[in-house]
Amino acid sequence: MLHGGRIYYSQINIVAMNEDSFFSMNRLVEFGMGMAVAQQMVNTMNSAMTNMHVPGSMNPMQTTPQFYYAMIEGNQAGPFSEQELSRLIAEKKVVKETYIWKPGLQKWEIAEKLPEILKLVALAPPPFNQNT
Repeated sequence: MLHGGRIYYSQINIVAMNEDSFFSMNRLVEFGMGMAVAQQMVNTMNSAMTNMHVPGSMNPMQTTPQFYYAMIEGNQAGPFSEQELSRLIAEKKVVKETYIWKPGLQKWEIAEKLPEILKLVALAPPPFNQNT
């Protein structure tokens, strides 16, 4: 703006000429290019993650239901599912000294030596006693 033979710059022009300001042309170009590069990186990573093949990730492992046999009152009984075995534990028909067999075991084992049976014992509720 020209006033009395002098040129006055508007506030916007002064800010645009100050290199330390965020709104300087160089800063705006840097910011724009940085955003463009960041967006390309995001797109590349998303594409790579989408096309990545991780063995086994698409086909979750199929778990076959586990079943057990138990020696109850001197007789081999079963097969029992975990739920049925839990019920037998709650009914005190299977105790820590009961022999248990499941596929994969070489021989019959005492229940207290099998971690999966101990888990069932730990999950079984204690006997209910109304007087306590």
